[in-house]
Amino acid sequence: MLNKELAAEHSATKDDAFMRRAMELAAQAEAEGEVPVGAVIVHNGVIIGEGWNRSIGHHDATAHAEMMALRQAGQTLQNYRLIDTTLYVTLEPCPMCAGAIVHSRVGKVVFGAHDAKTGAAGSTMNLLSYEGVNHHVLFQGDVLATECRAQLQAFFKRRRAEKKAAKIAARQQPDV
Repeated sequence: MLNKELAAEHSATKDDAFMRRAMELAAQAEAEGEVPVGAVIVHNGVIIGEGWNRSIGHHDATAHAEMMALRQAGQTLQNYRLIDTTLYVTLEPCPMCAGAIVHSRVGKVVFGAHDAKTGAAGSTMNLLSYEGVNHHVLFQGDVLATECRAQLQAFFKRRRAEKKAAKIAARQQPDV
């Protein structure tokens, strides 16, 4: 194998490992009744920030996995500028998170599943390398995409079934 091929193989293995950690955090979100999205930020091969969706529990629309990880990473480095970092997230960032990623000067974003409705890393728009901003973020999608997508799909399938069961149960309650 060429050195370039070895480097690519090592990078893919590293990406998979960090994405699996993000998936563990997504499971934590799900356990808390949140949409299962998890994120980690890595600097020099070490996780410096982790987050999972907490918008419902925190009553905070900005408490997405990426935002939580950015906040923790900033505290770890004692700097909001997260230069030379990589953010791993199970779902393509939304516009809010993409904006924060750009402002934080994250170097690269690696995500699992694409988000056809609100994805801001190429699916509906591309804010990470938008020409009009002062920092462009490299990004790569489809890392463990099948697993990340399955985690989200299982959550929403279960949630729809629970809502349906609740409606049926409500209809079966006798009038008092």
